Amino acid sequence: MSATTPRRKRGIALAAVVGAALVAAVGVLPAAADSIAAAFAAENDAAMNRMMAAMEIKPSGDVDRDFAAMMIPHHQGAIEMAQAELRYGRNEQLRRIAQEIIVEQQQEIAAMHLALGQPLPPSAPAPTQGLSATHTTNSLPHPHTMPGMHMEHRDTP
Repeated sequence: MSATTPRRKRGIALAAVVGAALVAAVGVLPAAADSIAAAFAAENDAAMNRMMAAMEIKPSGDVDRDFAAMMIPHHQGAIEMAQAELRYGRNEQLRRIAQEIIVEQQQEIAAMHLALGQPLPPSAPAPTQGLSATHTTNSLPHPHTMPGMHMEHRDTP
């Protein structure tokens, strides 16, 4: 039987503290993941609710206007969901797809406004790779600077 030295006691105590910290950290990780998933789900639910409410239109009798009136909020909903992916998602492939969705849907919204003779919606910033400091890049062009998007704005009757 060996005597326990003060040095050995400190080592055992340190191991116990480190072990307890690891157990606590592992317990926190799922909670953090759950809160991220909950925030993502809440944003997507809100986007879907806004989109569905905006798509409920009274038919005007003009098929083209009704089509655009429903498609514009549908596209805006896709933009909002893609923005949530950029805020919370970590899969780089899906994040890139989300960036592309934002640009393409903004262009299609602008095209529908122009086709109906309506003013362009306000400019939106180009999507970024992420909203955190570790992922921020501004790699995609602004949707109004895309080739083929140079269109005159008409204010005259």
